[in-house]
Amino acid sequence: LKGGEKMNLEERIAQLEFQVELLFNNTEIDRLFFETKITREQYRAIMDLMDKFRAKLDAGESVQHYDFESAVYEIVPERNGDYHFCELIAKLFAENNQWDEVFPALYGDMPKYSGIVK
Repeated sequence: LKGGEKMNLEERIAQLEFQVELLFNNTEIDRLFFETKITREQYRAIMDLMDKFRAKLDAGESVQHYDFESAVYEIVPERNGDYHFCELIAKLFAENNQWDEVFPALYGDMPKYSGIVK
């Protein structure tokens, strides 16, 4: 929902069901999405984004963290400017063995991740 729109009852129920699924899965990435109240649509869009970045890497293209972050902000506008959120998405997916090549390609050259990222 954009611009402070109110959810109708069906949307609220769908969001609650999705949040229960996230709690049930109980992975670090699911907990992040639960805590930040990501919607199912945003979740799917983030997964599509991860697939897109994997495809770029598979094609031998270089990827930049700022492109990834800009795309995340489009999906989750309420997190605009929160680059830690974007980093955490990529990092937690990698730690969960999902799109694990994306995080090092985006953030592996950063000093704070030296020794962590191979």
